[in-house]
Amino acid sequence: MKPQLQVGLIGYGFAGKTFHAPIITSIPGLNLQKVVQRSSESAKERYPWVEVVKSADELYADSDIDLIIITTPSTDHVDFVRNALNAGKHVVVEKPFTVTKSEADELIQLAKQKNKVLSVFHNRRWDGDFLTIQEILQNNLLGRIRECAFHWDRFHPTASRKNWRDQAGKGAGVFYDLGVHLLDQAVQLFGKPNKIAADIQIQREGANAHDYFAVTLGYDDKLKVTLKSSPFVRSESPRYILHGEKGSFIKYGLDPQEKALISGQSPASTPQWGVEPEGQWGELNTSLGKIHLKGKIETLPGAYQNYYQNIYDHIMENIELEVKPEEASYNIHLIERALQSHKEGRTLLVDN
Repeated sequence: MKPQLQVGLIGYGFAGKTFHAPIITSIPGLNLQKVVQRSSESAKERYPWVEVVKSADELYADSDIDLIIITTPSTDHVDFVRNALNAGKHVVVEKPFTVTKSEADELIQLAKQKNKVLSVFHNRRWDGDFLTIQEILQNNLLGRIRECAFHWDRFHPTASRKNWRDQAGKGAGVFYDLGVHLLDQAVQLFGKPNKIAADIQIQREGANAHDYFAVTLGYDDKLKVTLKSSPFVRSESPRYILHGEKGSFIKYGLDPQEKALISGQSPASTPQWGVEPEGQWGELNTSLGKIHLKGKIETLPGAYQNYYQNIYDHIMENIELEVKPEEASYNIHLIERALQSHKEGRTLLVDN
C-alpha cells in the first residue's frame, strides 16, 4: 500500500464537490480526511469517513494534515493560502490563483520560505481535446501555426444573482473564471506572447461582472491567438480552430469529464474515463508530403486525475511539478494586462 498523504479540503461548493473530492479520492495515496463546511455536513453523504469541521483553523492546527486544497471563491484565496502555508501545509488552490500578480508572487515566495508545495488547479491541461492539440503540434501535422482561436461560448442570457462569479468585485467575472483556462492553454501551446489586445464587457442586462471577452495574443512570429467567450451563443460554435501552413484542425464540443463528474462519476469507478464519443472528434485537414489527409481524428482521453497524481508524486518522489505556481502567476499577469488594454482601448506589450 502506498504511503498516505492526509488531505484537508476547504470548501464543498460546486468546485470542491464536483471536481476536487471525486478526483482526490480516486488517487491511491491521497486520503481525504477532513472537509470544511460551515453550514452542513453533506460531504459525509458521499464520503462517510471524512470529518466535517466548521473552520479552516481546524485544518491548520491538525498535525496529521499534509495537504490542504482550497476551493473557495477566488476573492478569498490569498488569506487561505497564506494561512495554510504558515501552518506548514502543502497547498493546492483553485484557479484563478489570485486577483493580482503581486498577491500570487507573495504566496510563491512564502511557499519557498516554508519549503512547501504550492500549485494551482489548472485541470484543463488534461482536457482530451487540449491533449490532442498538443500531440498534433508536437508532430507538426499543421506546419507552422499562423492563426488560432479558442472559444468558451455558452447560452446564459440571464445573470445569476447567487453565483459569486456574476457579482461585482475584484476577481469575479467570466474572464477570471473561464478566460484564465484559455490563457493557460495558449501559453502552454505557444509560449509567452509579446502583445495583448482585449475587449472585456458586461453584456447581460443586470449583470455586475464581465460576462464577455475577446482577447488577442500576439507573438513575434506573427502568430495570433484569439480567446473568446460570449453568454449569447445558442448555436454551437467551434471550441478550437487552428490554421497552419500545412493545414487546419477544427474541434467542437466540451471535454466530457466535467459532465461525468457532475453526474456523480469518478475516474476510479468509471471505465473508459475521459473518452470522447466519436461524434465530437475534431476534423484534421492537412498534407503529409504529397498526400492530402482529411477526416476526423480520435480525441485522446482526458485525465483530470493526472493533476492530483502529479501532486502526490511531486511531494512523495520529487517528480517535476506539472502546474508550477509561477505559471499560474503569469496567467494573472496576462489578465491584468488584458484588463488594462480594454480600459485604455489599445494593444499593449505584455511586458513593458
